[in-house]
Amino acid sequence: MTHVAVIGSQWGDEGKGKVVDWLSERAEVIVRFQGGHNAGHTLVVDGVTYKLSLLPSGVVRPNKLSIIGNGVVIDPHALFNEIERVSAQGLHITPENLMIADNAALILPVHQHMDGIGEKLRGASKIGTTNRGIGPAYEDKIGRRAIRVCDLGEPEVLASKVDSLLAYHAVMMDYAELPPINKAELLDGLRSISARLLSHARPVWRVLRQASMDRKHILFEGAQGTMLDIDHGTYPFVTSSNTIAGCAATGSGMGVGALNYVLGITKAYTTRVGSGPFPTELTDDIGKRLGERGHEFGTVTGRARRCGWFDAVMVRQAVHIGGLNGIALTKLDVLDGLDELRICVGYRLGDRTLDYFPAGQNAQAHVEPIYETIEGWSDTTHGCRTWKDLPAAAIKYIRRIEELIECPVAMLSTSPKREDTILVRDPFLG
Repeated sequence: MTHVAVIGSQWGDEGKGKVVDWLSERAEVIVRFQGGHNAGHTLVVDGVTYKLSLLPSGVVRPNKLSIIGNGVVIDPHALFNEIERVSAQGLHITPENLMIADNAALILPVHQHMDGIGEKLRGASKIGTTNRGIGPAYEDKIGRRAIRVCDLGEPEVLASKVDSLLAYHAVMMDYAELPPINKAELLDGLRSISARLLSHARPVWRVLRQASMDRKHILFEGAQGTMLDIDHGTYPFVTSSNTIAGCAATGSGMGVGALNYVLGITKAYTTRVGSGPFPTELTDDIGKRLGERGHEFGTVTGRARRCGWFDAVMVRQAVHIGGLNGIALTKLDVLDGLDELRICVGYRLGDRTLDYFPAGQNAQAHVEPIYETIEGWSDTTHGCRTWKDLPAAAIKYIRRIEELIECPVAMLSTSPKREDTILVRDPFLG
């Protein structure tokens, strides 16, 4: 029995969708444990492309149980829209194959208003959120005023909680000169979806406990990446949840000892969406080339991603913080044809040399990368499925990355197709 957690080791968008889909074929249960519908996975199965945000990747395969854990904040309307979209593609989503934690917090229309107000007040220092209400929903959860899935089954409790929630946010709504949220309309909206949402609601911690006792393989699917973690990322330019593997336990109700293998999805270069520090960012023709060849546009937002060289210092930090046992290196083929490559092996900050990414906001903004130059390759790696198919220089690049990040490559992805994968070590075999 092996339970695997998959997390991003950079700023998200590392290609988790394909790898999670590849692994989900080997798992019986797939769990989303944090984030909201700001996350996006693109899966290509039998020539059909599925774009998922809230739904776990297991929904694209028959006879899999998909679970949305308590660590996820759920916009019920976005969830049902997504279900309807994939249902139109031939998938069948039922309460038997999609379960939702009954103690998960909901995203309400007021949260989207708060998201927009917050970004407006930050001005030039805005975070670059997706304005989907994710952060404000987590704020209400921590502030103990959230509406949870289980509240939909207790009408009197629900009405009382809505009163408290709207009273809290009324001050900011008034400050922003926005009309107050209509309580009756909000309650009507929740009542309209309550029966459907509650049909999927379960104490999923019990379901997972039983699955583990039945020796089923469980795959924990993370969203975003380590450097967007609310504690360990480039704060305040981060997401509103913990994105590291430890959150797989708290965000699902499984004991932390249940995680047997942590796989970090790692892009062969570096990208970032939105604001915040990015030491190895390239604004030249090479950066543009990486973006074009890598099709670097957000699955959810459509925003162009910033591109740069591989940052080994940052990924090594993610390895240590997240307890990674191995990485899945993705998009190696995007580097095909470059005469030389650079890898960040350290930072300069004033007269100091650092071998870690500092926590201070000013320090993060001013570190300068120290590069090591390595030979590129002219042959293609696109579609390679064995090590012997790879150019020697590409193998050298991979081996150097392993040395610098202090973690082995367990999987290598050479195209968006799930079959174009070189497996070094199957995480489910430990």
